[in-house]
Amino acid sequence: MTDYNAANIQVLEGLDAVKKRPGMYIGTTGILGMHHLVYEISDNAIDESLAGHCNNIKITIESNDTMIIEDDGRGIPAGIHPKYNKSAIEVVFTVLHAGGKFDKDVYKVSGGLHGVGASVVNALSRNLEVWVKQNGKLHYQKFENGKKVEDVKEIGEASGQGTKVKFSVNFDIMEKNSFSYEILAKRYRELAYLNKGLKILLEDKRTEEKEEFHYEGGLVEFVEHLNDSKILLHKTIYFEKEKNGTSVEIALAYNDSYSENVLSYVNNINTIEGGTHLIGFRFALLRSVNKFIKVQKLNKDERVTSDDIKEGLTAIVSAKVMEPQFEGQTKSKLGNSEVKGIVEGIVSEKLDLFFEENPNVGKNIVQKILMAAKAREAAKKARELTRRKTVLESNSLPGKLSDCTIKDPTKAEIFIVEGDSAGGSAKLGRDRYFQAILPLRGKILNVEKVRLAKMLNNEVLKTLILALGCGIGDDFNLDKLRYHKLVIMTDADVDGSHIKVLLLTFLFRYMKPLLENGYIYSAKPPLYKIWKGKKIVYAYNDEEKEAIIKKEFDSQSGINMQRYKGLGEMTPNQLWETTMDSKVRIMDKINLFDGAEADRTFSILMGDQVEPRRNFIDKNAKYVKELDI
Repeated sequence: MTDYNAANIQVLEGLDAVKKRPGMYIGTTGILGMHHLVYEISDNAIDESLAGHCNNIKITIESNDTMIIEDDGRGIPAGIHPKYNKSAIEVVFTVLHAGGKFDKDVYKVSGGLHGVGASVVNALSRNLEVWVKQNGKLHYQKFENGKKVEDVKEIGEASGQGTKVKFSVNFDIMEKNSFSYEILAKRYRELAYLNKGLKILLEDKRTEEKEEFHYEGGLVEFVEHLNDSKILLHKTIYFEKEKNGTSVEIALAYNDSYSENVLSYVNNINTIEGGTHLIGFRFALLRSVNKFIKVQKLNKDERVTSDDIKEGLTAIVSAKVMEPQFEGQTKSKLGNSEVKGIVEGIVSEKLDLFFEENPNVGKNIVQKILMAAKAREAAKKARELTRRKTVLESNSLPGKLSDCTIKDPTKAEIFIVEGDSAGGSAKLGRDRYFQAILPLRGKILNVEKVRLAKMLNNEVLKTLILALGCGIGDDFNLDKLRYHKLVIMTDADVDGSHIKVLLLTFLFRYMKPLLENGYIYSAKPPLYKIWKGKKIVYAYNDEEKEAIIKKEFDSQSGINMQRYKGLGEMTPNQLWETTMDSKVRIMDKINLFDGAEADRTFSILMGDQVEPRRNFIDKNAKYVKELDI
C-alpha cells in the first residue's frame, strides 16, 4: 500500500492546468478544439466590435497548424499592470481569468470563455506572437509553449490601432489535424450576419482561397441566405429593441417548405439547445398570431398551436445579455429567467404592430399556418392508424430486421443495407452479437417534398422508424434508441449515393439528434479486390489500387483484379473482412457542424426549386473525383 499524504497533492501553477486538462477549457483536443482556439482569439475582436471599436477582422490560415488573427480594435493595453508589475499584454496571455471582459465599463456584453481565452490559446500553442498597435507605437511579444521568450518591447512606429496574434498549435498536447477553411468560413459568415456592418476577411494561404463576409443587412440577409432555395411568402420581418440592458434583434419569414429552421444566439454564441430567449420568442409569436386570427376572424375553429406555427418558419433570434447564465459547459442553452419576459414583451409589441400595419402579410402567414394545422390533424390520424397496425408503437420488431443479441444500445449497431442480395450477405457475414441488419426494400420517399402524413405511409421509412425505436419529430425520444451506431451501407455508385442522401434527409428532418450526437456513419466498402496466389488486398479507389499493385506485389505478372459493381457481389466473408469487421473497417462519421447550412443544402438538393440545385452542382462538380454512372 502506497502512502498518501500532503506531499501527494499537486498544485498546477500558471498555464500548467490547461496543458494537463485541455478538454476542461476547450471541450476537446480534436479538430473542433483546434478551431476553438481560433475562435477564442477572434472573439476578443468581436467583443471590440460589439463595444463599437472594431470594424475589420482578418483571419488567415498560414499553414495546416498556424493561424493569424488581426483586428483594428483598440488593441490590448501595453502599459504596466499595477498588480502584476508587467505589461497587460503579457498578463492577458499568461494569467487565467485576466481580461477586460470582467469590467462592464469596457465591455457591456461579451462572448468567449470569460477571460481565459487568450491564455488558453497560448498554453496550447507551440509558439505564439502578438503585435499591438496603440498610441502611435507598435509593441511585440513572443511566447513558446505558453512561456514568454522576452518581455513586451516597442519595435517601431505604427498608424492606427489594433491587435495581431499568430499562433501554431502544439500537437504534443492537441491531436494532429489541419485547419479547415470550410469550418472557419461557416463560423465567420455567421458572425458577419450577426454583427451587421462588420467586415471579416478569411484567407487560406495554402490554396489562395479568400472570402470577405460583410452584410449591411445583418439578420435580414441571414434569413434570405437560408431561404435562397425556397419561396418566401413575404418580405422578411425585422425588428430590434433594448430593454433593461438586454438587446433583442429578430428576423423571421415564412416560406413554402414543410420544415422549420429557427436559430438562436446569445452574445454571438449559437445556443443550439435554445433557452429562455427562444421560449419567449415562441410564446410571443404564437400569441400574436392567435390574436391576429381573432381580430381578423380568420378561423372559426380552435386556436392554432405551437406546432402549427413551425411549418415553413425561418427565424434568427439574437440577444445581447450583460450577464448571461448558460446551462452546461458548452453554453448551448440560456438560463436567465428575466430574458424570457424581455424577449416575449418585445416580440409581442413589434409583431402586433406589424400585423396591424401589414394585414395582407399577416393573412398570408395565417393561411400557411392554418394549412399546417389541417396537415397536423391528418398526420395525427395517420399516426394513430399506423400505431393500431403496430407499425410505430409495438413490442414486436419488423420481420425484415435481423436483430443483434446484445441489448445495450451503446454497444449495438445497425446496418441499413441497400438491396436484398447485399442484405443477405450482410446477415451471413455479420457478428450477430452486436450487429443488426435492416435491408432496404422498396422506394425511399423524399421527405423534403411531402408532409408528415404522407411520409408515415412509406413502408421503408415506417420499418426504419420501428427498428430504431426512438420515434420521430415531436415524439422522438433519444433514450429509446436501440442502437448507438447507425451505419448506412450502399453501393459506391450514383444510385447508392442517392439512397444515402434520401436517408440522411429523413434523419435530418425527423431524427436530427442522431446526427447531433454523432450516431450516424457511412460504410466504405472497397472498390477493388486484388490478389495473387493466396495474397489478397482490397483497394478503395483507383489511386489506392495503383499504389497497392506497386507496393504489395513483387512482380506485376499474375495479378488478378475484380472491380465490385455493388455490395451484392461480395461474399459474406468478404463483406465482413472489408466493411463490417470493427478491427479493420473504414467508416465515415457524419457530423453536423452547421445545422443552418445543412438545412439550406438539403433544401437545395432535395427541394422543388431547380435553379438553386443547378447552381449548386455547377459550383461543386469540380470536387467530384470519380463518378460511376
